[in-house]
Amino acid sequence: MSENAETAGINFRALGPHLLLPFAIVAVVLIFALLQPAMLSGDNVVNIMKQSSLFFFVACAQLVVIITRGFDLSVGANVSLVSVASSMIMTALVPVLGPGTSIAVGVMAGLLIGASIGAVNGVLVAYGRINPFIVTLATMSIFTGVATTISGGFPIFNLPETFSFALNQMTVLMLPIPLIIAALVAYGLHFSLTRTVHGRVLYVLGDSNEVAHVGGRRVKEHLFLAYITSGVLASVAGLLMTAQTGSGEPNLGTSLVLNSIAAAVIGGASLRGGTGGISAPIYGSLLIVCLSIGMNLQQINGSLQPVVIGAILIFGAALDAYRTKAR
Repeated sequence: MSENAETAGINFRALGPHLLLPFAIVAVVLIFALLQPAMLSGDNVVNIMKQSSLFFFVACAQLVVIITRGFDLSVGANVSLVSVASSMIMTALVPVLGPGTSIAVGVMAGLLIGASIGAVNGVLVAYGRINPFIVTLATMSIFTGVATTISGGFPIFNLPETFSFALNQMTVLMLPIPLIIAALVAYGLHFSLTRTVHGRVLYVLGDSNEVAHVGGRRVKEHLFLAYITSGVLASVAGLLMTAQTGSGEPNLGTSLVLNSIAAAVIGGASLRGGTGGISAPIYGSLLIVCLSIGMNLQQINGSLQPVVIGAILIFGAALDAYRTKAR
């Protein structure tokens, strides 16, 4: 085989995985559209854009730490606690400060809570050298309990209408605001991962912790920052999901842990670390959301959806093994 043919072969093999997911997403949409034409209705397309945008943030949160060979099992607890705490703050402050200021304080508090959860995880993983699975499993339990305790296990109602409008109902150039925010975050995260020293260190850290140390990088600080980033991204998801539901929900993030890992892995992030870009949460979120909405339109038993997500995760892990072997 000639050098040009070999090069063409390599390019083809590299192109294949990138085309697989877009084709899979289109196939899922078309199959469900044939079964239920409402899948392609204008309202449903907007719904897909909104739901994918919201889910994108938790998938991004997972991606950042998966690149470093870690996990963040606390993303769901983060979403729930941010939802409850920010809602309680807003409802308490509206009579005193008015809706505008109370929303601003509630949003800032939510982001601070997310960053704090990420900082706790980061300290224990980066400086305490505790396995990230154990750390985030523990913080998942702790912060889920906190969310349930402070809310009494009940939703927090009477949020300012402006909050739901500004973070869910508003459109910019006919696009829903969650999609606009997701696009801005996607650009910022892509730039951070590909154009900064911090991003390069995360990939090196995922490939080999020893190599990162030899390279003179401040591994602990970068790993710590990765978990803070994960916490902030999850808190953004919590705020946007709260705006969508119109209430603070202590169980809002219950199903997000497995789904977020599945989205990142099926999208191209490697469980072995060191691999994955912004396309991973984009494609993964779209695929899972399209499957979920399609199954709902077909009135398929909701208890089967976790089965599908589990199957997607297994397929993603197998695809990851194939990609690793090919390299």
